[in-house]
Amino acid sequence: MAPPRSFLWTRRIVLTLLTAFVLLPVYVMVSSSLKPLADVTGTFRWLPSSLTVRPYIDIWSTVPLAKYFVNSLIVAGAATVCSVVIAIFAAYAVSRYDFRGKRVFTVTVLSTQMFPGILFLLPLFLIYVNIGNATGIALFGSRGGLILTYLTFSLPFSIWMLIGYFDSVPRDLDEAALVDGCGPLKALFRVVVPAAVPGIVAVAVYAFMTAWGEVLFASVMTNDTTRTLAVGLQGYSTLYDVYWNQIMAASLVVSVPVVAGFLLLQRYLVAGLTAGAVK
Repeated sequence: MAPPRSFLWTRRIVLTLLTAFVLLPVYVMVSSSLKPLADVTGTFRWLPSSLTVRPYIDIWSTVPLAKYFVNSLIVAGAATVCSVVIAIFAAYAVSRYDFRGKRVFTVTVLSTQMFPGILFLLPLFLIYVNIGNATGIALFGSRGGLILTYLTFSLPFSIWMLIGYFDSVPRDLDEAALVDGCGPLKALFRVVVPAAVPGIVAVAVYAFMTAWGEVLFASVMTNDTTRTLAVGLQGYSTLYDVYWNQIMAASLVVSVPVVAGFLLLQRYLVAGLTAGAVK
């Protein structure tokens, strides 16, 4: 039975409004990034009077954007790899084995998501400073300290999500691998991990996006050498002027890795989020 025409027109109108609501800020960013600074700071025009690609060239010299880009890639990439590797082992142990304190561990991992991240800012700052004073290991102001900080956010959720996904993988696969002579680790990497690729990809995308766009901890835990992109964009705002066209251009450049990765992994991401939520 075909839906009524009123429903079809209502759906079209709502979808059109939602599309305009989403694409309008993107159009403003793109158009502003192609305008001279005088046009951006003046009266806004929907159709630019003149177009230039100069902002995309100047963003690399106004601030050391390339250095910030490398820092963000290293920090986000390392945090993603560590989150995925640790979460795989932890989630597999919780999903496949019974041990004392299993329920407490699961509840504790999940309960860490209840607290806002700003509560951990001062404790982590004091811990890093005290560790540096006692051992000489420079965690504060270093990439390693920032990676550890992001693990405190991404790792609990990654473990919890992979537990649900591993529970959906039949245990018969593990038992068949053990019968064939595989050990627990061999069964994990040869049987369970290939079957759980969508869930692992979803965890990796979540961990990367959490580290890539984080601002609060990156602004406190980094210095001029280890600063990331999310904080480095503030450099386009000086005491005397704000380079709005370069800010828009840099924001678009910064979003390219995340958007490209999401488009490439969208199929695995959707499958991982849906399959891991159903048992």
